[in-house]
Amino acid sequence: MTEFWLISAPGEKTCQQTWDTMMAATTRTNNLSSNHKFNIPDLKVGTLDVLVGLSDELAKLDGFVESVVKKVAQYMADVLEDSRDKVQENLLANGVDLVTYITRFQWDMAKYPIKQSLKNISEIIAKQVTQIDNDLKARASAYNNLKGNLQNLERKNAGSLLTRSLADIVKKEDFVLDSEYLITMLVVVPKPAYVEWQKTYETLAEMVVPRSSNLLFEDHDSGLFSVTLFLKAIDDFKHKARENKFTVRDFQYNEEEMKADKEEMTRLSTDKKKQFGPLVRWLKVNFSEAFIAWIHIKALRVFVESVLRYGLPVNFQAMLLQPSKKTMKKLREVLNDLYKHLDSSAAAIIDATFDIPGLNLSQQEYYPYVYDKINCNLFDFKV
Repeated sequence: MTEFWLISAPGEKTCQQTWDTMMAATTRTNNLSSNHKFNIPDLKVGTLDVLVGLSDELAKLDGFVESVVKKVAQYMADVLEDSRDKVQENLLANGVDLVTYITRFQWDMAKYPIKQSLKNISEIIAKQVTQIDNDLKARASAYNNLKGNLQNLERKNAGSLLTRSLADIVKKEDFVLDSEYLITMLVVVPKPAYVEWQKTYETLAEMVVPRSSNLLFEDHDSGLFSVTLFLKAIDDFKHKARENKFTVRDFQYNEEEMKADKEEMTRLSTDKKKQFGPLVRWLKVNFSEAFIAWIHIKALRVFVESVLRYGLPVNFQAMLLQPSKKTMKKLREVLNDLYKHLDSSAAAIIDATFDIPGLNLSQQEYYPYVYDKINCNLFDFKV
């Protein structure tokens, strides 16, 4: 599990002092987390009304952008199919792994100019990620249709002799063709019934050509036999074959159709290979774009919440903490103790989680410091 806690606390005499205090509390004696400064530039604050409205909008945008990041990651895994072990190395942000990008985060001034208002920056991100989401839907739909058509054809050429296509098994010379009177039929016979078939096939109807049966193909369970008979005996032969648990396949040898099927399969397979490379490249680029946008949204949220919580002038230190699963509970206690003086109501909530069973206040995730979580486990699958 790779989980980060993105927190902020107000500057003491200096922001460096805030950092040093947190470091002392979490690492000096107990090594509760691996910590990094999270650099947020001097953004335009705007009015209080705008900040309050933006707080809600950014929460929704955060959820949307995260969902797009996960969709792109998941689709990368789907496209890579048997190479899922290569997924992680393809999911990078700005050419580095996700943990490195987060821990060394630098605001992208070119993409998101800080001279713009906070609202404008959030709208730039929303527009950018919506475009990625729409493009993903279109590309995924086209590729999935192609893949589905190819799989359907491949399924026809696989499986049991009772259901699979016989086009790639039989040859022209296996059939009596262009006869007014005779027809060659194909019959699936279970392996334990081979001897029975050889004994009885000539007597299943009156007009079966003697010694006309040949074994053309075998799979694990059955064999495919050809047999030649007069056209007028077809119905009688099918009926008797069914009674003896022999399965007559409805198959007509048509060279044109068989050639068309093979050409279609080759075309689909070639198209899939042609689309694979560009699609993976698009997913890599746009995963990076979406992930970078997501972390910028996190920075915006911390900035807005810190100004709302700690007031003006802007004076806070944003910090990124990476706890281990074992240290999370203890780290939470240490942080609550360190910052409880910031908000007296938070202390009441913290105490209430222990003292009043049934209220489930612990689920509210309210803390006296600004807090957000970044989870880098973006996948519903196991790599």
